[in-house]
Amino acid sequence: MYSYLHKVQYYETDQMRVVHHANYIRWMEEARLAYLNSAGVDYADMEQRGILSPVLSVSCQYRSMTRFGDTVRVEATLIEAGSVRYRLTYRIVDSESGTVRAEGESSHCFVSPEGRVLSLKRADAALLAKMQAELEAPR
Repeated sequence: MYSYLHKVQYYETDQMRVVHHANYIRWMEEARLAYLNSAGVDYADMEQRGILSPVLSVSCQYRSMTRFGDTVRVEATLIEAGSVRYRLTYRIVDSESGTVRAEGESSHCFVSPEGRVLSLKRADAALLAKMQAELEAPR
């Protein structure tokens, strides 16, 4: 599991200073990229080498409101890392109270710049090994 902190900005809220639902998905994306980077998977480098990773699906269940000025901790966990696809779960909690704000999941695949599905085992076995090592890391 990887923890990512995010302080809620005013522009992320509505007139009642409650976070707009779309921002939870953005925070999950921020946490995913930070998590991969911490595991030695540099997303920008991966893209420069012609390995793209689009979103296949994303879901989010909202549990309680987050407001302007709050700081949340996005807990990202890699739960699948295959040659063609990977998945993560997310838990977004208030960093002060520990109250769960939202939970979600995203799945991604690997494609070439032309949109053809790539096998990471063939395209970059070392990258696949780094991701699979995260599955075996103690949580």
